[in-house]
Amino acid sequence: MPVIDSKYAWRVIRDARERNASGPWQVDDRLVVEPGGRWSAQTAVDDDAAQLFDSLLPVAYGPRAIVIAQLGQSLDGRIATASGHSHYVTGEASRMHLHRLRALVDAVIVGAGTVEADDPQLTVRHVEGEHPVRVVLDPRGRVSRDRRLFRDHGPPTWHVVNDERDAAPGAMALRIDATGAADLPHRLLAALAARGLHRVLVEGGGVTISRFIDADCIDRLHTVVAPLLIGSGRPALALAEIETLHDARRPACRSYPLGDDRLYDLDLRANAPG
Repeated sequence: MPVIDSKYAWRVIRDARERNASGPWQVDDRLVVEPGGRWSAQTAVDDDAAQLFDSLLPVAYGPRAIVIAQLGQSLDGRIATASGHSHYVTGEASRMHLHRLRALVDAVIVGAGTVEADDPQLTVRHVEGEHPVRVVLDPRGRVSRDRRLFRDHGPPTWHVVNDERDAAPGAMALRIDATGAADLPHRLLAALAARGLHRVLVEGGGVTISRFIDADCIDRLHTVVAPLLIGSGRPALALAEIETLHDARRPACRSYPLGDDRLYDLDLRANAPG
């Protein structure tokens, strides 16, 4: 039998996204995928393909409703300099991984600060796959209307604003009835689910991802660590304080190389063994 390579693996992962993960999936005479992303092969699998299966099948062939967050940071835990410069903290392989995550979800959420600082497109232009719906979390309507995702005529953009603000031209207004910042993640995810968007990527920035983690709305966290030191700058996460290390979260974790970077895949619904 031929060796399973990364091209074949990505095709399987994309197909898995469209399937009901209610039982084992016999892909062909070489490969079986179990619900939750476990897999077994009857032939050789190259290292790149195995890593794709391990890191992405839990997203693609797991629960239909899943929320994953992704961060790219320096060794000292920064996602940008103090001035906001972040292009690019991580390397090309890590950006490819991010585009693959986008291709596996129904919607990608970013905060207003990320849109202002990075002017992202939030597409899957570097990999094969479907673009997600782009969701800009901007209750106060402070994002500039000239950002690319409002005017590129690309995939749909939903602009989350309060009742006193209008959505940007080129975007659909999404108004969320939330009592405060702590309530917003739950209400937003419920609104997306009501519109058929169940698999969601929270991409940034650090403040937005931190709010979703503190609200217990993130199932998996992909943290990519690049081998550089930024110094004083914008932190990756700013979570609620704890009193002692006994209160620290210790999620189940697997790690993989991404070029010169390192991916830490954290399952926030499972504790680390021991």
